[in-house]
Amino acid sequence: MTSSAPADHSLDAVFHALADPTRRALVKRLAEGPAMVTELAEPFEMTLAAVSKHLRVLESANLVQREVNGRIHRCTLIGGPMREADRWLQDYSAFWAGTLDRFSDYVKKEQP
Repeated sequence: MTSSAPADHSLDAVFHALADPTRRALVKRLAEGPAMVTELAEPFEMTLAAVSKHLRVLESANLVQREVNGRIHRCTLIGGPMREADRWLQDYSAFWAGTLDRFSDYVKKEQP
C-alpha cells in the first residue's frame, strides 16, 4: 500500500535512506560531528561521486545537511527525522513485548 500523507512520505524516505549499510555508516560517523565529504569517503572503497550519491539520499530524507563553501562540502547530521522514525517504532514496542511475553508463556507451558 502506498502512503500519501506527508509524514508517511518522510518516514518512508528515512527508512529507505537507512536501509543501506553504507548510508548507516555515514550516519554513524556524522553522529560524532560534522565532516567534509572527503573525510566521510576515507573508509570506503568507492569514489567521491559514489559517496556523494549516498549523501544525496540522506539529504533527500532530511537526515543530512550539506554546506558548500567553494570546493569544500561539509555535512552535518540532522536528528529530527530519526526521532520521528524512533517514535513510530516505539508505537509498536508494546506489541512486540506482548507477543514475546505470550510466546515465553507458551514455551514454559509446553515444556515437561
